[in-house]
Amino acid sequence: MQSSSILIDHHRAKANAAIAVAGDYRAAEAAAKRRIAVDLEIQNLSFVGEGWRRGLPMVGSALNFAENQEIYGEGDEAALFFKVALGVVRTCTFLSNGRRQIDAFYVPGNVFGLEVGVEHSLSAETVCNSTVISYRRRDLEALAANNDGVSRQLFSYAMQSLARAQQHAILLGRRCAIEKLAAFLIDWATYSPKSELLTLEMSRQDIADYLGLTIETVSRTFAHLEGKALIELPTARQIRLKDPKGLRDLNS
Repeated sequence: MQSSSILIDHHRAKANAAIAVAGDYRAAEAAAKRRIAVDLEIQNLSFVGEGWRRGLPMVGSALNFAENQEIYGEGDEAALFFKVALGVVRTCTFLSNGRRQIDAFYVPGNVFGLEVGVEHSLSAETVCNSTVISYRRRDLEALAANNDGVSRQLFSYAMQSLARAQQHAILLGRRCAIEKLAAFLIDWATYSPKSELLTLEMSRQDIADYLGLTIETVSRTFAHLEGKALIELPTARQIRLKDPKGLRDLNS
């Protein structure tokens, strides 16, 4: 009887080890895929892309930043603009009372730092370890002046920025913290490979500063949504959407 128990324990240990190895392999595979995507982005640094006329490349420089590192500050000369290759970037300002207000989050593929004036109106910081590609603004202006394709792409980025600002204004105008957080989670589900399981790079403080709430309110609201079985919190940065329809209904 004792030998059978030992054999069962042995097989169970082997099974658990196999599961752990498989989990490590999947994590490594996902990381490798992300790195390949970044390498391809860095190898093809043309802002205008393959779809536009060859001979008009706008080559940028790949820059690596650690977590919570400033890319540029509010009031800095806007000689450069950027595209996210890896990680997440936030743009923000500091109010007169010292409180930070996050204007937007940018994920891989998003362009930020294009300004109407000669100075950056906001600061840009990394949420996590990130790679961005920098481009010279004067190169873009020269290209746009002589190429309709570049002008159209520039207009597209401007419209995306405007839409992002409008969505954020609507989000801030929602009546209560529950509605704001539910809308935020539904929005970020669109950036997740598995829309029902979100991995958020930003902290609770980042979320609070984006939604115009206190960190205590954000924490209580997460707990409330979990108590209502709308979400589950496997870890501090992972959120499982158990009832996406219920979250959407909060904003109807």
